[in-house]
Amino acid sequence: MARLYDLYKDVIRPQLMKDFNYSNVLEVPRLSKIVINACVGEATQDSKKIQIVVDELMAITGQKPVVTTAKKSIAQFKLREGMQIGAKVTLRRDRMYEFMDRLINIALPRVRDFRGLSSKSFDGHGNYALGIKEQIIFPEVNYDKIDKVRGFDVIICTTAQTNKEGLALLKALNLPFIQS
Repeated sequence: MARLYDLYKDVIRPQLMKDFNYSNVLEVPRLSKIVINACVGEATQDSKKIQIVVDELMAITGQKPVVTTAKKSIAQFKLREGMQIGAKVTLRRDRMYEFMDRLINIALPRVRDFRGLSSKSFDGHGNYALGIKEQIIFPEVNYDKIDKVRGFDVIICTTAQTNKEGLALLKALNLPFIQS
């Protein structure tokens, strides 16, 4: 088992039950999935760029990404329907907790001028979205083999009903939020 899951099960879940007066263990918010999404705008010119992003996401997550395609054609961007323009990975269970542990303890401290995460990126249902500007903050990515610094989105989905519950869960998991 992942050590972050053990922390959740042994410490965080009982604390949240007490804080929010839950009567059932299944009411306590928990992580349901993490979605990592990378879009490659220059893939319209060079289709080999998609494979580079797929390899980087595979190294970071330990799971093969799904290549996403354009839903409609946009002439100004030289984009045609069905063209490959991005990649995404959905992590669940053990891999989700392992990625979350690496994100909190290894990757986020390596971000330049990092002051903390904003607590305003919740969607109203307890899910949190986070943008990462550089893929090189993850030690799995070989700095010598990257052709361009790219970013990606990380969406942390929880079973929380409100932003307050989601924020309490993520703070308990030691996600570094800005004090506000």
